[in-house]
Amino acid sequence: MQDRYAYYPGCLASLSAKELDTSTRAVAQKLEVELVDMPSFTCCGAGDIHEAKPDYYLHLNARILGQAEAIGCDTLLTVCNVCTLNLRQANKKLQSDPEELERVNRNLSQVGANTYSGQVEVRHLLWEIAEGEGYERFKGIAVRALEGLKVAPFYGCQILRPSKLLGFEDPDRPSSLERLIEACGAEPVDYPAKVKCCGFPIVLAREDVALGEAILPLEQAADAGADVMVTPCPLCHLSLDAWQAKAERKAGRPFEMPILHLAQLLGAAAGFDEDVLKFKRHVTKIPPQTRKKLIPREPVGEAG
Repeated sequence: MQDRYAYYPGCLASLSAKELDTSTRAVAQKLEVELVDMPSFTCCGAGDIHEAKPDYYLHLNARILGQAEAIGCDTLLTVCNVCTLNLRQANKKLQSDPEELERVNRNLSQVGANTYSGQVEVRHLLWEIAEGEGYERFKGIAVRALEGLKVAPFYGCQILRPSKLLGFEDPDRPSSLERLIEACGAEPVDYPAKVKCCGFPIVLAREDVALGEAILPLEQAADAGADVMVTPCPLCHLSLDAWQAKAERKAGRPFEMPILHLAQLLGAAAGFDEDVLKFKRHVTKIPPQTRKKLIPREPVGEAG
């Protein structure tokens, strides 16, 4: 873990999932890590632009990486699986092809955008806290043991695959989320679908198929006795939280599975309350008995 990162929240943490941003910033501050805001970042393009206009996607991500360099950071920190994959894919292409990097920089320079020398590393928050110095630092700030809380980890697919590009852990047998759940004083719940897709990439084009993808982890986690599910990806969170009612209707059964962002779980263990963690912003609400395991003190008033 470093002491200073260029912070790339991506679209969701900046807009519809602001609870992820507030939780991430609070945890980083307690870890004594500086998150340096990027002045005018854009969306990474997700899979849509990458497939439809790959050259535009490459320029988009080169501009983001160039902004990280411009603020004096050699590591860019993400809180989204999709952003991590897109930025690392673009970075690999730019770093391995000097002629392509030169062409992209020439185009960026013509429109007044930051150019990129190819020296930035892209890392996800999960990777920085799940091992080494980051893990030890987190154990030092985990002052509230989440005892009795059963947590189902949901990795999703784009933090694990392709493993040659991401390369943090075994994509078939990951353990980083379980390690952090245990560091929070909670109990990890194992189930096969934790490494599957959440269905988000096809939810607009093939809603029926996407809901089937979401049902699998929700059903397995519920049957395994989980109180909550935690994910390092806001797009997985959106799929499993906001679309959960539709998934329940399709499955013909209730799941009632609260979905937490990774930073919210870490923040709860670090002692933060509703004003920072903002659980009330979720669509699938946390039952009172589960909330008490996360936040013993009831919040006063509503959190925005």
